[in-house]
Amino acid sequence: MKLYSMHSKFYVAVDCIIFGYDIAEKEIKLLLIKRSFKPAKGKWSLAGGFVNPDESLDAAASRVLSSLTGLKNVYLKQLHCYGDLDRDPEARVISAAYWALIKIKDIDKKLSDQNGAHWQSLKKLPKLIFDHQSMVENAMNELQTQIKIKPVGFELLPEKFTLVQLLDLYEAIYQRTIDKRNFRKKIISMNILEKLDEKEKVTSKRGAFYFRFIKERYRKLVKDGFYFNLDVN
Repeated sequence: MKLYSMHSKFYVAVDCIIFGYDIAEKEIKLLLIKRSFKPAKGKWSLAGGFVNPDESLDAAASRVLSSLTGLKNVYLKQLHCYGDLDRDPEARVISAAYWALIKIKDIDKKLSDQNGAHWQSLKKLPKLIFDHQSMVENAMNELQTQIKIKPVGFELLPEKFTLVQLLDLYEAIYQRTIDKRNFRKKIISMNILEKLDEKEKVTSKRGAFYFRFIKERYRKLVKDGFYFNLDVN
């Protein structure tokens, strides 16, 4: 410690951009909290906190996410580090932002309510504190990039889903209309989905067959040189 004693000390934090998908409303949503402490008490914020001396950045982000949702071992990736001099009015705080994909139905509702967490549509987000809006925009750009080259979209869907529901998800993330036939043809040709005997009959009289993503088959295909690509018009 003596070697670094002449250097200034800063605070290190993590912030989590937690995405969920509302399959009924066909919307990507963001889990936000109303801050119960200063600065910016009562304002809308991403879930975050300071990194403890005995934990890594990844461990801190996992702790913050778990304490808010009750979930562990979910899709969680580091996005970017934010270190503008005046990003926090109280002190010099450098924050590592992480983005996560979770299934809305899986969160511990009681735990999230205790923490003042609320799902907000990306289409009508409230004003966020500090540089959190920039974090969200960057995370959304990253999500739009990743779903083209990796099957990360399935992290947002229930275990069984229809092809229409899968299409709706991609349109919600891309924020544009996708050609239904091209999408269906492309995803089926990858051979990473299993068609089930069960049908979804709530939104259609004839019913649409359910599918499920076969992660083990996908991993094997990747080892054999398979390249996931769902960049469709």
